[in-house]
Amino acid sequence: MTSNEDIVRAFIQAWSRLNVDELVGYFTPDGTYHNMMAKPVSGHDALRKFIGGFIRGWTATDWEVLNIVGRGEVVIAERVDRTKLGDKQVDLPCCGVFELKDGKIKVWRDYFDLATYTRAAG
Repeated sequence: MTSNEDIVRAFIQAWSRLNVDELVGYFTPDGTYHNMMAKPVSGHDALRKFIGGFIRGWTATDWEVLNIVGRGEVVIAERVDRTKLGDKQVDLPCCGVFELKDGKIKVWRDYFDLATYTRAAG
């Protein structure tokens, strides 16, 4: 049996492949991603559109997990998202809170400082 923490770790690793369909597949059909700088997005179609737009222009990404803890259906992952936008490097400290249901992400809330991202993306 795979733990919720293992599922979140696999999801974080999947970002390095920049495959929108693979990423959306980690969510429940009505799953929600709330990037705290934007309104929550729910459902596979909306997630596909939002994540696809979000990663447009990314040439590579690798997310380093600094700390991860899980209790029941909740997993919290502190990370540094190291992303290439074209040839620009953006290292973004983040904290994601994941609520899982039946092995899928039901809700993901991601917290970070938008100014850190925009300054580096310039």
